[in-house]
Amino acid sequence: MTATETFQLQITAAEFYEQKFVPAIFAEWAPLLIQAAGISPGQSVLDVGCGTGIVARHAANRLAGTGVVVGVDLNDAMLAVARRIRPDIDWRKGDAGALPFPAREFDAVLCQMALMFFPDRVGALREMARVARDGGTVAAVVPGRLADQPAYGPFMDVAARHAGDQALALLNTYWSCGDIGELQWLFHAAGLDVVSASSHMGTARHASVEAFVRTEVEGSPLIDRITPRQYASIREDAEEVLRPFTSADGSVAAPLQGHIITATKK
Repeated sequence: MTATETFQLQITAAEFYEQKFVPAIFAEWAPLLIQAAGISPGQSVLDVGCGTGIVARHAANRLAGTGVVVGVDLNDAMLAVARRIRPDIDWRKGDAGALPFPAREFDAVLCQMALMFFPDRVGALREMARVARDGGTVAAVVPGRLADQPAYGPFMDVAARHAGDQALALLNTYWSCGDIGELQWLFHAAGLDVVSASSHMGTARHASVEAFVRTEVEGSPLIDRITPRQYASIREDAEEVLRPFTSADGSVAAPLQGHIITATKK
């Protein structure tokens, strides 16, 4: 993946992302991020890199009709799905490196599983700090290092073996913010004071190995970069590497480590 490449999805992939990725993975992390950030009724909340909006939706539920929730993303397809699901939330198209909001607009700025995709991570965090009010909260969740992922590590090896170096570079982006010390440094470099930094071992749950592979491949740009033969080989070898995480009924419970960082604006 080049420094300027972004994860642009077609509408079918965005719908698949919402149907598969969100319930299998991201729905677990959204309430953890909301809790860590101390979101409470009456606040104004921005969800940066909102995707199809799982964090914004949880924030809106927490606010219970008070305050303001805004979701911003660069991907039109993601925003289209977000608007379909929750038309009552304010969804905006915008770049994390140049957020389309005035300074000191929000009490809390949240970013779930997106920071690793931003070409300039410190710049994006500076933008989050800029639009946060003085003393406001900036909080993020990112996946941990690939070396600390007992299920995803072997699966990524399978995908790289069959799909080649380009796929490996693309997939490695997911785990590129996984060093918690370096992650804290990014926040400090953006002028934020880190209040807490913790790791959590979540679980990605899928009905089968096939469902796991479909979610990881078809919910990302990788599906457009591999041949049907490569895809079939990935599915076949995934059965073996995911066997330790597969139950008797065929369902998969894959451990997924992530880091939650909460900071305040000076």
